[in-house]
Amino acid sequence: MKYKEYIVLSLILILGVLVRLYKIGNPIADWHSWRQADTASVSKVFVEKGIDLLHPRYHDISSIQTGIFNPQGYRMVEFPIYNAIHAVLAGSFPLVTLEVWGRLMSIMSAVISAIFLFLIGRRYMGIWGGVLASFFFMFLPYNIYFTRVILPEPMATAFALGSVWFFINFIDSGKRGVLYLSGLLLSLSLLMKPFTIFYTLSLIYLALEKYGWKGILTNAKRLVPFMIFVNIALVPLLLWRGWISRFPEGIPFFTWAFNGDRIRFRPAFWRWLFAERIGNLFLGVWGLIPFSLGILSTKKKDLFNLLFFLGGVLYMTIVATANVRHDYYQIFIIPMLVLLLAKGTIYLWESETFSHWISRPLAVFSILMMLMLGAYQVREYYKINHPEIIEAGKAVDRLTPKDSIVIAPYNGDTAFLYQTGRWGWPAIDDSIDRIIEKGADYYVSVNTGDADTRMVIKRFETLERTDSYVIADLHQPIKP
Repeated sequence: MKYKEYIVLSLILILGVLVRLYKIGNPIADWHSWRQADTASVSKVFVEKGIDLLHPRYHDISSIQTGIFNPQGYRMVEFPIYNAIHAVLAGSFPLVTLEVWGRLMSIMSAVISAIFLFLIGRRYMGIWGGVLASFFFMFLPYNIYFTRVILPEPMATAFALGSVWFFINFIDSGKRGVLYLSGLLLSLSLLMKPFTIFYTLSLIYLALEKYGWKGILTNAKRLVPFMIFVNIALVPLLLWRGWISRFPEGIPFFTWAFNGDRIRFRPAFWRWLFAERIGNLFLGVWGLIPFSLGILSTKKKDLFNLLFFLGGVLYMTIVATANVRHDYYQIFIIPMLVLLLAKGTIYLWESETFSHWISRPLAVFSILMMLMLGAYQVREYYKINHPEIIEAGKAVDRLTPKDSIVIAPYNGDTAFLYQTGRWGWPAIDDSIDRIIEKGADYYVSVNTGDADTRMVIKRFETLERTDSYVIADLHQPIKP
């Protein structure tokens, strides 16, 4: 059948979208809800107060994330491309909630990423290499969940893969316009998530494989386009980082992410990243068979897939603490894994080294086990473990003015604060009296027995109390 690969790819993409619609309307209270709440909060402020790309803000005005009181709620991290698009869609089509729009954006980013992976895989492994890479990307259970979350990572990954594909196209065609388009997409990706810089290891390899250091550095016709590419990619990021340095109260602590707890190369580093995450969570143990064969079958003349993956290893090594602590940091390495999975699966299917009566059933069995074991682990991610924060948030929205400022202590997790729809504190970072002086109007807690909550309800009038939550009016002290 002519163009059969496109028919198969279309089916993969359609089914991949459908599986991501599972619990699409979940409140932001599932796995990694704190990070999703931060992202959604910026978008929500854009909807309510207008899009201001240079001054992204969110509802947390505490000093918890930055060490400095942040009364304007500045959120100076990634350039808010994702949030601006999110706000436009949510504001233009309000029949779909802000939360659902955020997830739909990530799903569409996954579709775009899968298409680019198909093109990259087809270029280096043939038609079925591209199809398999797209299939694995769309159906690895970990990736199903993390490409339907309200985070900028899926969109940044799509931009980065687009940059890789157009760079490959430039290497094949020599067209400068394609090179500059690659630089533009890389720039957008870096503005959203600077960690995608590690995708460039494979680009450096491609450039050096074709031209060599000498061929680039001694030939102005080659050197100048590459310099323009680098400037297109990096200058916007440098300008953004320079701009946000003017708002230290909005820049979260970040140096911890690299090796803040000295975990790099310790036994726990290898266990969590290479055993628990790559081996168990992503590849479901059995996926290690085709993945390993994808590495072992690499030939010297075709190192793209291997160098692409080594870029991911370098990323996890440098950004060690964050990768160990949080599994969503590995969203960026999934494209690297699926290309090697595709290569190893093809090797198992076609190799004459092994009997096809053994290797082909083993390939199918390994893939099925990988998907089933991965799904068994990821199923917990969709659960709402603390529905009481949603109930309490609705109560705050019902009982307090829209412009009130609240304290919603949840161990610094902003998911609870987000549910209230109010600006305020996700934890007590100062004495209660000083926080009231800074503007706090109400206190809401779902942990009614902790020391802070007992202290507050002894000092201030209770607005509403149930078995799940308590709300106190901080402007109504109880008279002795």
